[in-house]
Amino acid sequence: MKQDRFLTGILVGIGLLVLLALALFFVRQDKRDYMADNSPDGVVHNYVLAILNKDYEKAYGYLADLEYKPVYDDFRKSFFNGMINPADVGLDVGTVEINKDEAIVSLTLYYANSDPFSPRYGNQDRALLTQQNGTWKLNLMPYNFWDYSWYQKPYQP
Repeated sequence: MKQDRFLTGILVGIGLLVLLALALFFVRQDKRDYMADNSPDGVVHNYVLAILNKDYEKAYGYLADLEYKPVYDDFRKSFFNGMINPADVGLDVGTVEINKDEAIVSLTLYYANSDPFSPRYGNQDRALLTQQNGTWKLNLMPYNFWDYSWYQKPYQP
């Protein structure tokens, strides 16, 4: 009889731990918010977040208005055709270097290894921005967030 109470107590304790873990999982969901986009690092953060949220119109608004800018449909199709795959990479926004109307934002891209026992690894890269009409706009981002056919002169045989 005494062992039955002990076993019941252990099972109740495990049940409470499972309920606590589930409650924490649902309460602490990763809630990413947009930042003010008046700085180059804010623009990079918001562009990546818009892509992850599949808000392609908002992401397209962060592109610089330069020659050979892709039209919105081509921009959106790059994600649907798999030319850009941001789901496989994590990103940390680093330092910002501003030189008049141009900015370079240092980025660290994190990739997961194929086996579960190896740690993720990081690559250093950068985003290039230009200031247009008082707002920062993207010229270039790393692969996974950018299609390198954008801003390229179309091939004409």
